[in-house]
Amino acid sequence: MLEKYGHGGDLLTAAELYGEAGGTFLDYSANINPLGPPPQVLELLRTALSTVVAYPDPGHRRFKRLLAENLGVDNSWLTVGNGAAESMALLLLAIAPQKVGIVEPCFSEYRQLSVQFGAEVLSVQGTREQHFRAGVEEIVGLLEQVELLFLGQPNNPNGVQYAVEELRLLAQKAESCGTYLAVDEAFIDFIPESERNTLLPELERFPHTVLVRSMTKFYAIPGLRLGFAISHPKLAKAMSGKQVTWSVNGLALLAGEACLTSGRDYEQRTRELITAEREKLRQGLMQLGCDVPPGEANFLLCGLPSPWSAAEFQTRLGRVGILVRSCAMYAGLGAEHIRVAVKGHEDNARLLLQMAEILATK
Repeated sequence: MLEKYGHGGDLLTAAELYGEAGGTFLDYSANINPLGPPPQVLELLRTALSTVVAYPDPGHRRFKRLLAENLGVDNSWLTVGNGAAESMALLLLAIAPQKVGIVEPCFSEYRQLSVQFGAEVLSVQGTREQHFRAGVEEIVGLLEQVELLFLGQPNNPNGVQYAVEELRLLAQKAESCGTYLAVDEAFIDFIPESERNTLLPELERFPHTVLVRSMTKFYAIPGLRLGFAISHPKLAKAMSGKQVTWSVNGLALLAGEACLTSGRDYEQRTRELITAEREKLRQGLMQLGCDVPPGEANFLLCGLPSPWSAAEFQTRLGRVGILVRSCAMYAGLGAEHIRVAVKGHEDNARLLLQMAEILATK
């Protein structure tokens, strides 16, 4: 199985399984911006290597200042982490919940981190009819049973959003029952601002709501690990109080600063590329007989036609140098489900061609 450690993007495991050098794979198992990092980020990293002799700023002050300006919040609302996953871990440590709620299918770290820190996990499941969203009334019921609930927005692996009105209702319910609502917005930057459903503009109304975001997907720097949480200053302080000193390295902080000043052109080109290529890829997959919900992020959930399983199909693609994410282990999905990233036109055409050739063998 390619997901030896529970995630996509594992090129070493892929090389062990399929005999390719890691750099030669066309990796559709990790959802990273196909444009790569902004050019100024790579240039900065090349010139900043000498800074590794100095400790990083444990208060993340310059990055937080830029981030606060970018988001339109006071920097007391920010907690910077070693990726979005550390932000989630710090939230769990700060709250120390006995019971955590998740809406499945979802990012595996919600359950894994919760169990790791001693919480019982309760869940509700989305339905195929709703593109694997769960009903808001079900989520409301779950909020009443737990102290913390994770919700993907857009959700991984199906890429769908909940409406702002639904998010607002959940945040209001969280306030009334004293439950924390963690909205994972790791992929929201890929959605055009006019189509983005977020509670960020009204977050001050909801002290129990936390937004978790990632810098690594949109800006294509997953190897550096950089994410953050936006929450009420009291909670942000509690989260920071649980953080290991220097958990965010100096190069990551410098890269984050460069990303935030990379300009609107890079962001606009990314969103235009993803929007156009996602729909072309979805149409191509459906023409091959796949069931593909209309996701809004930089990836697509794909149900393979019978009798194919994700495990067999992943292996067949791996042998020709293409990696996809098996979703067979996601609660609420089936053995036929895979997830594919959205890349550039030529790469997507290669994926579709190889998939068509493999599908034709049965």
